[in-house]
Amino acid sequence: MQRSRFLVGAVGGATAMVALGGLVTYVLSGTESTTGLDRYTATTVDGRPALAANIVAGRTESKYHPLPWVGDKLSGVTCPTGLKAVAGATLTCTGKKRDGETVEIPVRVTKADAKSVTWTFER
Repeated sequence: MQRSRFLVGAVGGATAMVALGGLVTYVLSGTESTTGLDRYTATTVDGRPALAANIVAGRTESKYHPLPWVGDKLSGVTCPTGLKAVAGATLTCTGKKRDGETVEIPVRVTKADAKSVTWTFER
């Protein structure tokens, strides 16, 4: 009886640790960001409010590889223009892997209003 309780406890504890690890990975590996449009982050593209290219590039680079087992480590991420504050707007940023390979990173606006832009990128 003692042995069976220990086994149930050990299996239950291991299952809880795996579930917690999965939850932490999910939370930290998200590719969606909501960024406010203010004098430090906003610009214009084609006469429309937009999120500055350097803000999109920096956030993408920092979130592309949040954990060793999620995504590749990138450096030098750049975006050609700002990201229009219009739902559905897209652009493609680029970055480099450690081996020098160039990676294209599609970026898309999922929601936008006068004060913020919610956007996501593909890993």
